[in-house]
Amino acid sequence: METTASRACGIHAARLNLADYAVNFGDAHPPLTKAQALVEAERCYYCFDAPCATACPTGIDIPAFIHRVAQGNDRGAARAILEANPLGGMCARVCPTEVLCEQACVRNSHDDKPVEIGALQRHATDAYFADPGAPLFTRAAPTGRRVAVVGAGPAGLACAHGLAVRGHDVVLFEARPKLGGLNEYGLASYKTTGGFAQKEIEWLLSIGGIEVRCNQVLGRDATVDSLLQAYDAVFLGLGLAGVNALGIAEPQVEGLRNAVDFIADVRQAQDLSTVPVGRRVVVIGGGMTAVDAAVQARKLGAEDVTIVYRRGADGMSASAVEQRWAQTNGVAIRHWAAPKELVSEGGVVRGMRFAATALAGGRLVDTGEAFTLEADMVLKAIGQSYLPEHAGPTVALQGGRIATDDMGRTSVARLWAGGDCRAGGRDLTVEAVEHGKVAALSISEALRG
Repeated sequence: METTASRACGIHAARLNLADYAVNFGDAHPPLTKAQALVEAERCYYCFDAPCATACPTGIDIPAFIHRVAQGNDRGAARAILEANPLGGMCARVCPTEVLCEQACVRNSHDDKPVEIGALQRHATDAYFADPGAPLFTRAAPTGRRVAVVGAGPAGLACAHGLAVRGHDVVLFEARPKLGGLNEYGLASYKTTGGFAQKEIEWLLSIGGIEVRCNQVLGRDATVDSLLQAYDAVFLGLGLAGVNALGIAEPQVEGLRNAVDFIADVRQAQDLSTVPVGRRVVVIGGGMTAVDAAVQARKLGAEDVTIVYRRGADGMSASAVEQRWAQTNGVAIRHWAAPKELVSEGGVVRGMRFAATALAGGRLVDTGEAFTLEADMVLKAIGQSYLPEHAGPTVALQGGRIATDDMGRTSVARLWAGGDCRAGGRDLTVEAVEHGKVAALSISEALRG
């Protein structure tokens, strides 16, 4: 929301013509046509014990679904995908396939160009959702068991679907007004156009047996103990609600924001021309959130956008493809610099002072050099953290996140967890789906004795 203070510091809405917003926030990577999909599918070798399927965290039988695409059987292809990954449509859009399945494609060693697995997966799931016809899956007979799933992000949604398919009744608690978690609030708008996140969720809920309760916050409206008393089992898909601090003074000034909040504002805006953005924007961080925030700031009309990261390009968690995407869209990336001081005047951001960094003896050190970037908006994207107070002190942690076994069982009986809040993960949407899927199986087996 634009305020008097934001205008004073150079943060404005409506920097572009209305037509420009539609162009800038259109589908970043348009889907394959039918003809393109057939040609691409024919490039697949349909490997036995395919390395691409092994590299997929949800274990999609990639050769099987691609073979069905080649046969013109998009519904059969979608079934193969959604059986393994009930959020396969979204994952086709946002997964870093270039470092997962496509990196493992044997085509890489033959002609240096892997099969476009992500694009083919999107083709199949888009074709199905456009004309779903008869349901792909039906519920098992009711078991009479009730499970609470807390958090409707990828992990919670996958867990709820897996439990409902097996005949259990699920109550899905979500703190925000909409379901989807990261898929709805945390991804760049140009990645998920046309309200796809909600369309996929509508399909997922159509299995039946899932009751939705939004605006329900764990620790405020319910506790882990109260849920364990009321339900046969509980799954926590809480995500990462905390935002890491810069490690320097962060005064309350206009123009300093969390990148995740900025991204959510863009995603939820009915009219993008109402979203204010600075003329000069600095984004601090090196992950996907930093790239999404920076590129969207540029697409909103910011004239100068710079991502600043404390290490080199190889150290960034954003893939090389994402880094190139940022640069292609006019975002500068400066490496080897860490925030030193926020420069402000009159309660508004004027810039950020950085210390030059380098590796010395395997440690990141300040070289003693410094520089300042002018900015009227600074977005923090240096990672998020799990907030343990929501679940309470009885849930054991590991490295600041919930400790579980391979099946998602926590230290508390009848309590499972998955997604980004679970220790040991890679903070990938597709991995969160797998956590939820595996936990649903484990919960079901436990409930059936």
